[in-house]
Amino acid sequence: MANPRNPRAEVGNLEDLATIAERQLQPGTVVTRAAWLALWPEDAAQLGAARWVVVNGCRRLAACHHYQRAGMDVVIRDTIATNRESVLWAAIVENIDRQDFDVLEEAHAVELLVAETGSATVAAERLGRSSGWISQRRALLKLAPELQQALREGELAVRVARSLARVPLAQQVAAWRRAQDRCDEPRGSDTGSRQTFPVEAVARLLRRTKANPDQIAAALRETYDESQLAELASLLLLPG
Repeated sequence: MANPRNPRAEVGNLEDLATIAERQLQPGTVVTRAAWLALWPEDAAQLGAARWVVVNGCRRLAACHHYQRAGMDVVIRDTIATNRESVLWAAIVENIDRQDFDVLEEAHAVELLVAETGSATVAAERLGRSSGWISQRRALLKLAPELQQALREGELAVRVARSLARVPLAQQVAAWRRAQDRCDEPRGSDTGSRQTFPVEAVARLLRRTKANPDQIAAALRETYDESQLAELASLLLLPG
């Protein structure tokens, strides 16, 4: 059974694991039912008749089901279930910094570890992160639901979200909209004939589409001529 305490709310797109139907390169890590219930006895009903609980490899398990693989290769490791903190740490470190790991899922995972260890400093040490990084992630949980959704969809940058989290909850959305309006305002011209495009608006679009560099390059080649592409290449190489 998949980890009931998994910091990931969703397994996401499983296409990168399609080959699991024929071969599994890396086994999942599981603990026995008894080891799990020794830590979380309240999960008994949720586990049902499951004999093992997957701590690392929940996406692989989902892919096995999705691509109809018969069984999943696992390593039984009850040694990681010495306490709740160890289990949470094992589940978090597998996912943290993954491109498909939702930043709010990451924030929730950090919050769980802080709650379990009783200290943001200890959580930072366990994850090998700075105390500032921990506080920044936890701050995202203070965002209004509308802003959390915008963050998930790539319309709101993490650095802007951290600033908005310091604004009183009832005023956050209005503050974000004012910031958007300022970013979308024309900013004059550089030669008198071309209007400067709002940079943040373009950045929001790129984050929302989640296009990779190859896709962006293809779109630019469709849009610009050779001289414009050469100018763009030179600008990208400029420092800062």
